[in-house]
Amino acid sequence: MGEHTFTERAAALGPELRDRSEEIDALRRLPPDLVDGLVEEGFFRFWVPGEYGGAEISLLEGLETFMELARHDTAVAWCCFIANTTALTAGLLEPRWAEELFRPDGAIAGGFAAPVGRARVVDGGLRVTGRWQWGSGTQHCTIIGGGVLLVDDDGQVTPREDGLLAPFVLLDRDDVTFHDTWHVLGVRGSGSTDYEVTDAFVPEGRWVELTRATPQVDGALYRFSLFSLLAGGIGCTAIGVAERALEEFTTLALGKVPQGSGRTLSERPSAQADVAKAEATIASARLYLLDAYAEAWATAEAGDEPSIEQRRRVRLATTDATQRCADVVSRLHRAAGGEAVYQRCALERLFRDANVVSQHAMAAERTYEMAGRLAFGLDSDTSTL
Repeated sequence: MGEHTFTERAAALGPELRDRSEEIDALRRLPPDLVDGLVEEGFFRFWVPGEYGGAEISLLEGLETFMELARHDTAVAWCCFIANTTALTAGLLEPRWAEELFRPDGAIAGGFAAPVGRARVVDGGLRVTGRWQWGSGTQHCTIIGGGVLLVDDDGQVTPREDGLLAPFVLLDRDDVTFHDTWHVLGVRGSGSTDYEVTDAFVPEGRWVELTRATPQVDGALYRFSLFSLLAGGIGCTAIGVAERALEEFTTLALGKVPQGSGRTLSERPSAQADVAKAEATIASARLYLLDAYAEAWATAEAGDEPSIEQRRRVRLATTDATQRCADVVSRLHRAAGGEAVYQRCALERLFRDANVVSQHAMAAERTYEMAGRLAFGLDSDTSTL
């Protein structure tokens, strides 16, 4: 791997990703040979703790890497940030399970954390049944998790005697059935299909209760909220997609002469204004997001958990980046005219991707509301902030 940062490696990989974007989109998951290459370069596990063989790079390098990947292919960036945010559980797991699951070089984690599955307490662990949507990258994962609620024999939600109620359980891959449901508008290559288990056994401790877990590894990454980092991956992907859209629009406008016109699109004042506004929006979104994370990261590096206010600011920055960058891409797509409706035009795919990214629950339009409630000092559930 040499001495190059992961961001530099992502830039070097960029031409191949661009060349394969149509293939990735059509396959609706990452091609196996591309997954192998990403594994070899360590892109799926750079937030695994160093003591389990991960690179444990800084938060900020990780965010910059997601942005760089997204400039080249949205689905690759998406699968990489999902894998790395899920890999943060290695710092929260009982060490025996973290060692077994995350030590292998080919370890890739994924899954959906919301507790839509159900689990019964049995001797030695839990019996889990559930079906989860949004399983981004799970078909190439070695570690697949799912959020569950504990229930009694009558199906009533009931915590265990030790208080365990809503763990994110790590399943045996052989127990998982995948359903071909990922027929969608954008980010098609992420393979975010449904997956299911029925009465699957999960041994004692092979889970993390994300809202109350105590870090088992002493590292700044593991003092950070996993939800904050998940939101960061979404915002960074949105920024990278918008940067690529601006690049594609600029190239198109320099060469396109609209029908009935004697000059290129780039010579139109409206296009000039669109480019300038897009540049300013993307740059400001990027700086605000990185500034918010840098402040919270400094707190984590000093040995403390980021404060509620820091987490509020992080979420606001990610939501704002996601929504404003989607708006930028939509505006550039419209400004490009009829050429952008063809699949041969990269702006067509970027438009689809940006608008799907903007729908993620962690950075959707409605998440502005939590930031506003907290700004007013109103009582709010901050467990997933």
